Amino acid sequence: MVVMEQEEMESQNIETENQATPAVAASCRKYASDDNATFLENMKGHFNEFVNSSMEEHKTCFKNTMDKILSQSSMMFERLKARS
Repeated sequence: MVVMEQEEMESQNIETENQATPAVAASCRKYASDDNATFLENMKGHFNEFVNSSMEEHKTCFKNTMDKILSQSSMMFERLKARS
């Protein structure tokens, strides 16, 4: 009985973690939403977001950035390979 309750609690914790993940995925930002914002306003907004972000958001953003870089380098490698 206790084992079943413990397994149920663990499955609820996993479901809760999975539900929180999509909100974190949208943590990276490049520009302010205001098109008329100056460079300094954009930098200030980006810096404030960076400082106030959780470690999980930083990890997600870093992972997304590295995935983008690796996929682009892979595409470039394929193009160079096709030319040869």
